[in-house]
Amino acid sequence: MASGGLSLVRRAAEAVRRTPPWKKGLVVFAVGAGTLTYACQDNQVLQVCDGTGNKKKVVILGTGWAGASFLRNIDTSLYDVNVVSPRNYFTFTPLLPSVTCGTVEARSIVEPVRNIVRKRNGAFRFWEAECFKIDPTNKKVHCRSDVGTNIDGNGEFVVDYDYLIVSVGARPNTFNTPGVTENCHFLKEVEDAQNIRKSVLKCFERASLPNLSEEERKKNLHFVVIGGGPTGVEFAAELHDFVKEDLAKLYPDVKKYVNISVIEAGGHILTMFDKRISQFAEEKFKRDGIDLKTNFKVVKVDDKDITMTNPATGEIAVPYGMAVWSTGIGTRPIIMDFMKEVGQENRRALATDEWLRVQGCKDVYALGDCATIAQRKVMEDVAAIFRVADKDNSGTLTVKKIKDVLGDICERYPQVELYLKSNQMKGFHDLLKDSDGNSKELKELNIEQFKKALAQVDSQVKMLPATAQVAAQEGSYLATCFNKMKICEEYPEGPLRIRGAGRHRFKPFRYRHLGQFAPLGGEQTAYQLPGDWVHVGHSTQWLWYSAYASMQFSWRTRMLVVSDWGRRFIFGRDSSSL
Repeated sequence: MASGGLSLVRRAAEAVRRTPPWKKGLVVFAVGAGTLTYACQDNQVLQVCDGTGNKKKVVILGTGWAGASFLRNIDTSLYDVNVVSPRNYFTFTPLLPSVTCGTVEARSIVEPVRNIVRKRNGAFRFWEAECFKIDPTNKKVHCRSDVGTNIDGNGEFVVDYDYLIVSVGARPNTFNTPGVTENCHFLKEVEDAQNIRKSVLKCFERASLPNLSEEERKKNLHFVVIGGGPTGVEFAAELHDFVKEDLAKLYPDVKKYVNISVIEAGGHILTMFDKRISQFAEEKFKRDGIDLKTNFKVVKVDDKDITMTNPATGEIAVPYGMAVWSTGIGTRPIIMDFMKEVGQENRRALATDEWLRVQGCKDVYALGDCATIAQRKVMEDVAAIFRVADKDNSGTLTVKKIKDVLGDICERYPQVELYLKSNQMKGFHDLLKDSDGNSKELKELNIEQFKKALAQVDSQVKMLPATAQVAAQEGSYLATCFNKMKICEEYPEGPLRIRGAGRHRFKPFRYRHLGQFAPLGGEQTAYQLPGDWVHVGHSTQWLWYSAYASMQFSWRTRMLVVSDWGRRFIFGRDSSSL
């Protein structure tokens, strides 16, 4: 909106404010090509409906991996794109543990949202605000900014949409453990990493004071990481290297009091990795002197002690100087309210179909950590699948009939292909066995035999992990679907509709796992590729550097990250708290 338009809006809003209460109804002003509506009864909310021509209006909530990936790939010349987020930048979250210890600077892993679409044509607007209510019935989102965007200064406004992309992410899951929110650090945002860095250095400064006893120094320099997942393990490894390589030189008198503990409720750390990586990480932590406490559940955290239980030792309290809570993710309040609105109560995340459409409402898509794909079960549709394959309505299926629709079945129900691979079957005909297991003699199947053949297939249905890799692929996939929506309306490219006629417009989303890293400190990183390929060592660390540098959203952040790594090798980490 031009500056002249903004000035007109301000003058119009001021005129409304001066209008007597009995005349205040609904005032509409024409501003440029769009419309701005100011509702001045009740809660005085500014409503933004500034569409451009006949373009559909796409509203994106959130600028995390999913939202930023969608924004990066959407054709802004086809849609009126609007973004609402409490932060005006994208954060490369896998490097947050590096920010906590000064290995990488915060500015190096953030990319302004406006930079992502700055050089592209098309309508684009960004509002730094937080969405607190989604109204799918009226296709509106209610937002609030602490900047103050209306004359009352309460910062509330409403945005209309044609399509809504919900990618607000998740919040740390405290499991309602007392004292966690008040006394522990989280590691989800850039501000979290900066606060942890300051706290680490403050612990060293307090421990260096002359009037402390030895026990008080030990308490101040006891750093506790609660959670043995990738984030917790990587932070513990980064902290160990930071202390050993940099802080030990700056604080030589207190370095002997440093203790780093990792508390994990399960029997092992990094359970989402191959067992060989988990075992290597545990052995390396033991060699490095990191105290690994498995099978311990934290039940309370106060400002002095962390209380935890173990079947063997019972309940114990451990004094600490700083604690980082990294035990998984929970649901944001806005998502909990929205799930009730669309009939999805008592869920951890929004349920979507394989095209990322939220179940229970129209034109709303959800991706990233706030959503999960509810893969449709084969056994729920087995009768419909049988009917689609039985084109001549003979009441039986031959191998040829099944082969004619096998590609569509595998595309619509990926668990079929996974089941064949996991059981080392060459093709669908290996499933077509009679009760004696004699597949060669089986020429036709009736509906009951078909059900029996597919009975175990749904055991391969798996939930996708809440990772940046999944969110980024979902955002890219959905943007591609939006870019070719008009073409696919006329020429659908998806599989056959099992419960309807024709084909789906798009192919369902398929996650492609590209592998995962687990930095373990000491210039050693574990890497796991799909299948059974695992590697641990210094060479993998350089692969980690290359991969994370190439994944940056711009050349600016790419060069900053590389220069930060280079500075660390030459000058060490930044040990200031600024």
